[in-house]
Amino acid sequence: MSFNIALSGLNATNTELSTISHNIANASTYGFKGARTEFSAVYNGLQPGGVEVAATSQDFDTNGSITNTGRAMDLAINGSGFFITQDSAGQIQYTRSGVFSTDKNNNIVSNTGAALQGYGVDANNTLMSGSVGDIKIVTSSLAAKATDSLEFVSNFNASADAIDQVVYPFDSSDPNSFNSSYTSKVYDSLGNSHTVTQYFTKTGDNAWEINVQVDGSATPVTTQAVTFNTDGTLLSPTGSFNVAFPAAGADAMSIDISMTGSTQFGADFSVSTNNPNGYTSGELSGVRIEDNGMVYATYTNGESQLQGQVVLANFANPQGLVKVNGTAWTQSYSSGSPIRGVPGTGTLGDLSAGALEGSNVDLTGELVSLMTAQRNYQANAKTISTEDKLTQALFNAI
Repeated sequence: MSFNIALSGLNATNTELSTISHNIANASTYGFKGARTEFSAVYNGLQPGGVEVAATSQDFDTNGSITNTGRAMDLAINGSGFFITQDSAGQIQYTRSGVFSTDKNNNIVSNTGAALQGYGVDANNTLMSGSVGDIKIVTSSLAAKATDSLEFVSNFNASADAIDQVVYPFDSSDPNSFNSSYTSKVYDSLGNSHTVTQYFTKTGDNAWEINVQVDGSATPVTTQAVTFNTDGTLLSPTGSFNVAFPAAGADAMSIDISMTGSTQFGADFSVSTNNPNGYTSGELSGVRIEDNGMVYATYTNGESQLQGQVVLANFANPQGLVKVNGTAWTQSYSSGSPIRGVPGTGTLGDLSAGALEGSNVDLTGELVSLMTAQRNYQANAKTISTEDKLTQALFNAI
């Protein structure tokens, strides 16, 4: 019986040595979760029968250290959750390894080729939440968008002198005919830029006139009266005023300029908001992923366009997951169904882009465990050796 007990100890300890060796070998593997071998005693009735491996569990509770890599598509989860991926056979896998890139079809994939799952976008780049699928980066050029609105907020200098428009009729080349000016860049439907210059002329107490010229033309395309209340707040126009002009080879321009929030105080003329909504065309320059999982394509014109949103999953019993490889698992009956959500919601962690989660293996602790397991192995081997000598002595005595 002692032979069998010691043999069970050797087998169990050998399994533990394999687990520890595997942990040590993967101490630098991104997204790896360390494992431990758990033992249970064996009894034959009331007689001790040795030891057996009850389970090999993984440490999903401890996160690895986050290391910045500078690669835009490297992702790390700060907290609980798993990335959802789908391999070429259609199998859904869950992983903590955030080493992602794009494949030949511009889908975001892991280093094993499994496609990252999340919410996609429709033809208008509006997020379609609820339907989980592959996240794809559109590599085509971003078409130009014609400017059709301009948010303009400024302070008109209440201390400025009113200009006699009879003596000094408006002339953009004569600085005596206006108090201040400001130029905004706008774009037509072809992406060509145009300059819209506003000239501000004080005509009386709390009264101003705006002359708008385009591309340095001598004649204003629009003249707009502006008035203020005695407390410096804007009285009129209450909405926006329109600036329209032709654009060679492109659609005619029509821009609504909103001055909501503008003031007239005794301070120098200043502009706090100048926000036209158009842009020229641009080429894809990179990908940006935010901490809430939103994936944006960035373009050379400075614009960004939504491509999708990463979705994470968590389980009631992660220990029930079935290991596919060192850093990927599939769900099972024991793990329960996945609880899906976007990063930063519920119990799910948020994302760190340009970073990776390292292995959570404590190398020092594993080396100590390795020495302990080796002593256990030697002790069981010694038990067998001693039992063999006792048996040999008994045979010699007979």
